[in-house]
Amino acid sequence: MATSSLAFPSLQVQFPSQRPSNSTAKSFNRRLNFRPITASVSEKPPVPPPAPAAQPVQPPTNLPIRKIPGDYGLPLISPWKDRLDYFYNQGRDEYFKSRIQKYQSTIFKANMPPGPFISKNPNVVVLLDGKSFPTLFDVSKVEKKDLFTGTYMPSTELTGGYRVLSYLDPSEPSHAKLKQIMFFLLKSSRDRVIPEFHTSYTELFEYLENELATKGKASFGEANDQAAFNFLARSLYGTNPSETKLGLDGPKLIGKWVLLQLSPLLILGLPKLLEDLLIHTFPLPPFLVKKDYQRLYDFFYESSTFALDEAERVGVSRDEACHNLLFATCFNSFGGMKFLFPNMLKWIGRAGVKLHTQLAQEIRSAIRSNGGKVTMAAMEKMPLMKSVVYESLRIEPPVASQYGRAKRDLIIESHDAAFKVKEGQMLFGYQPFATKDPKIFDRSEEFVADRFVGEEGERLLKHVLWSNGPETEQPSINNKQCVGKDFVVFASRLLLVELFLRYDSFAIEVGSSPIGAKVTVTSLKMASF
Repeated sequence: MATSSLAFPSLQVQFPSQRPSNSTAKSFNRRLNFRPITASVSEKPPVPPPAPAAQPVQPPTNLPIRKIPGDYGLPLISPWKDRLDYFYNQGRDEYFKSRIQKYQSTIFKANMPPGPFISKNPNVVVLLDGKSFPTLFDVSKVEKKDLFTGTYMPSTELTGGYRVLSYLDPSEPSHAKLKQIMFFLLKSSRDRVIPEFHTSYTELFEYLENELATKGKASFGEANDQAAFNFLARSLYGTNPSETKLGLDGPKLIGKWVLLQLSPLLILGLPKLLEDLLIHTFPLPPFLVKKDYQRLYDFFYESSTFALDEAERVGVSRDEACHNLLFATCFNSFGGMKFLFPNMLKWIGRAGVKLHTQLAQEIRSAIRSNGGKVTMAAMEKMPLMKSVVYESLRIEPPVASQYGRAKRDLIIESHDAAFKVKEGQMLFGYQPFATKDPKIFDRSEEFVADRFVGEEGERLLKHVLWSNGPETEQPSINNKQCVGKDFVVFASRLLLVELFLRYDSFAIEVGSSPIGAKVTVTSLKMASF
């Protein structure tokens, strides 16, 4: 989610944005009956069932009960050593794989970074399979208070002095009010999403084409940062950043602000011991981005009058609401698009021309049969495209880690055994292992483009967990599932639609970056059919 800024030249959009057709607007307005491979921009929280008066009784397990393997070692020393293994000596995936092999279990005890001296307690129970991982979504079993980033919480000086929505547990009074504001924001944007995505990403594609013509290659990441921020500002708030005091600086300012929050979990490429001391041992001071954050706050305050009015109506101050809107837009939505979009291109690019041709044929056929218009109804006729989006979310979810604190004594099951967890213990799940569980997904380590096509594929969607909940469930004021779950899926589909309406195929080079893949476009083959 760290980012850099990019100034676009004056670009001529090739075809004008159109407001959605009446059928499109209606499809945003109505709540469709659930069909697994669908996407809609959430309008209002589903009416939740009444909360149970007492904690549900956990049914007995038929699996053998094992003692949780592993130990936390010596205070300070062991967490520090584990941190070095996690970041440098082994790397994240090998850190977990080696312990699965050592303990012959996908559930075990371990220390999670950053450890000393940023987090008070790095001790967690690790859940690394698709059966145990969903425990982290069950707010009757786990508390989510102050656990968004894990075993530490960034200073509230970075969010205006408020604990924003992502750090609130559903049991806290302000959680429901703030989530209602986010649902309201999405509902208000429904008519702008498709045309503004087209406008913003047409600018991106024209930039890439110009770079390829002059330099022979083009960085997708930098252009995507600007396009994503422009799209979010234009669609959610009806404001073009370039016409405000913020100008084109949004992505750069967000990058610096996010860095201070996530630096304890990142690798920036500095010498190992120096980097560990600078960003993993002590938090970076918030004053470093105070002026940058104020510029972002001013932009959102001036652009979100309609949402701030709604906030006051439900009993939230305009100031608190604005800080939450900023966080939801810049950290959650922009950060997700910054991670997910390059990673999607990486997997699709590696899949090769055959998949590109199949996607282009399916997308163009559906759009032609819809009178040449991009609508939600047209996209529902693109099963391969929808499956590709879900497979991207499965194989490399934009949020890899989930945390929760046990509200009571629990029994948590893996595929092979059951484990007793004590009230108050911290639970941690590394999602890429859960969504690549070989006992759930065939060829789990491979990118299988059509994995979710057809009835058998659709049944697997309950194991796609990227949104802090199963893909088959919906966000509500009573859970911690991402408010923008459907919005992110919809935007991802729009990216593929716009891409393959314009190009037959593309080629890329892939490198690494602190967050997500570093994608460089090396060729774009314009649409020929």
